[in-house]
Amino acid sequence: MIGESPFTILLGNAFKRLDEIARDSVQVVVTSPPYWGQRDYGSAEQIGLEASPHDYVSAIVRVFRKIRRVLTDDGTVWLNIGDTYAGGGNGGGGSFAKDGIHLANKNQQATWKNEIGRVPRGWKTKDLIGIPWRVAFALQDDGWFLRQDIIWHKPNPMPESVRDRCTKAHEYIFLLSKSEKYFFDHEAIREIGTYPAGTRAAKGSARRAGTKRVNSRPPEYKIYDGFRNKRSVWTVATKPSGTNHYATYPVELVTPCILAGSRPGQLVLDPFAGTGTTAEIALRLNRRALAIELNPRFGRLIGKRCRAAIRNL
Repeated sequence: MIGESPFTILLGNAFKRLDEIARDSVQVVVTSPPYWGQRDYGSAEQIGLEASPHDYVSAIVRVFRKIRRVLTDDGTVWLNIGDTYAGGGNGGGGSFAKDGIHLANKNQQATWKNEIGRVPRGWKTKDLIGIPWRVAFALQDDGWFLRQDIIWHKPNPMPESVRDRCTKAHEYIFLLSKSEKYFFDHEAIREIGTYPAGTRAAKGSARRAGTKRVNSRPPEYKIYDGFRNKRSVWTVATKPSGTNHYATYPVELVTPCILAGSRPGQLVLDPFAGTGTTAEIALRLNRRALAIELNPRFGRLIGKRCRAAIRNL
């Protein structure tokens, strides 16, 4: 059902709506599912409020089995996911909502925070649960190639009033692939290197350049162009979204994932689209966008952002 239109928005549960997408039609997936035990988005079908971390991980794995069906053989997934502390409530900030109703009363907030901030069986209060790596290893066990962990370094992290640990200033992005060999445009995401353009590398002697022995060296290695392969620590500041969605990720975080994982004209999927950042950037980069979102209000916002992106091309 997904044709050559610039963008498509599917409203509803990702687990169900993924069945409507053609096999091997998506080139790259860039997504950030709801984190476990952090927020209630007001739907009985949402992911993130499972009874235990194990149930959450299982839910993610089930969705990713369907993602694997729609992904091309040389496609990749870029998965951003954060961690949770046992008993940590909704992660130290944001608004509280249950069944789509904002809870303004402090007593209501406290009650609901206790409900989603419970300590799961097998953990102790204040334990770091390790959700990102539990998800990554579970996906690896389920057949995905776990290719890399990328650190999203936040230079402006959410302030924390903790005195028994450091303020958290990073999240993970996992690069996953369906096959051993996959499309990865490393040149599209190269970064500024240590050596400026025009710098000449070390030289060898003419004698060594002419020998066929193991110690031979070219007379000149190369001239640097000023760039290098992108490193696995990405420093990207968080920015306010201007919406009521409290877990949006920055444009600068999404852009290299799409550039490295796809070619112009190919289909980019976000099965947990939120406010539509992935879809908007995909269109800006001359790709096609497919967004799945559970919340109809955010679905309308995604449509607005996508239409604006097309107008500005």
